[in-house]
Amino acid sequence: MDRQRIDKWLWHARVVRTRSAAAALVDSGLVRVNSERVGQASRLVRPGDVLTIALDRNVRILKVAGFAERRGSATLARVLFEDMTPVADTTPPDPRSAIREGGAGRPTKRERRVLDAWRATEAHQSDPD
Repeated sequence: MDRQRIDKWLWHARVVRTRSAAAALVDSGLVRVNSERVGQASRLVRPGDVLTIALDRNVRILKVAGFAERRGSATLARVLFEDMTPVADTTPPDPRSAIREGGAGRPTKRERRVLDAWRATEAHQSDPD
């Protein structure tokens, strides 16, 4: 097997739960193959193709590595692609970035809590006891 329909491949690779969901994802224009928007679920993918998939609030970039005859377990599905999605930065934001410019309005509740926590740690570090 040297090629496969994109909706079947997305389903076999466990990117989506159902094949009809895969077809809907492709038909809605949220899938690109080699930077070209795909309009039909019948589009064929080959090994080496790079898929860009917009799912919920994130984008996945997958390189097709192989195909499957049947949908298997998640461990078998990982063999079908190489995940090229960049790793998101998980470092917490600097609390000092919550400081607003003069006249920019009141801080939100979340920003106020961050500032209060930061001020508490600053006071604790400068305390001579």
